[in-house]
Amino acid sequence: MFSRKLTRSLAIGGAAIAIGGGAYGIVGATASTGSGAATTATPAAAISSQVVPHSGGSNARSGPAAGGSSGTVDSVSKSSFTISTSAGQKVTVKKTSSTKYDKGSSSSSTSAVKKGVSVLVLGTTNGTTITASKVVVQPTEGGPAPSSTAEVVPFQKGAQGSSKQVGQIPASYKQGTGTIVSGTTANKATEAALAAYPGGVVDRVVKLSNGDYEVHNIGVNWPHHIFVNQEFKVIGADD
Repeated sequence: MFSRKLTRSLAIGGAAIAIGGGAYGIVGATASTGSGAATTATPAAAISSQVVPHSGGSNARSGPAAGGSSGTVDSVSKSSFTISTSAGQKVTVKKTSSTKYDKGSSSSSTSAVKKGVSVLVLGTTNGTTITASKVVVQPTEGGPAPSSTAEVVPFQKGAQGSSKQVGQIPASYKQGTGTIVSGTTANKATEAALAAYPGGVVDRVVKLSNGDYEVHNIGVNWPHHIFVNQEFKVIGADD
């Protein structure tokens, strides 16, 4: 009788250890995101559904937010079109009834979006899909490409991003801090960042405590953080 009780106790204890170990593993995975806010276990399904940013880990700021991209139209359908950026990133653009279209500085329509034309897309970014609020068809004959285009490092799976810094990094900047912005403010910051460093996908714009903006760039190995001042001029970039 004593032996049977002892065996049963050991089995219950083993189950408790297994459950405890599983919970610890989930909390550990959540805490490793660097958010510092995870104190309880998160179901594995919830973790796997999060968007994976350039670093390969989940990111609490990776939900849909104002951003955009630019590139050449590959294909067009009634509800969407696809573009390829100058760094080779493929982006899906969803059209809605409220999407606005410009051709250069003039108002246009969805018919202006054709295969082979260059476009700037602004809207809500979710990974490499953008629900467009505005599409600007770029002039076929424009000025020279930005000099920084050559500095953008295209995404390569398994390759390390550059650790270099260019220009001025705001003293108040600390990764993961700041307030995500939207609307006209986000559009202006996104447009400035993409003009200076085309090729990636902006998935959020964050206002820093000093009033400058950090534009978060994915789909390239460098730069991931582009800094724009209050006059919407690019002042720096880093990994």
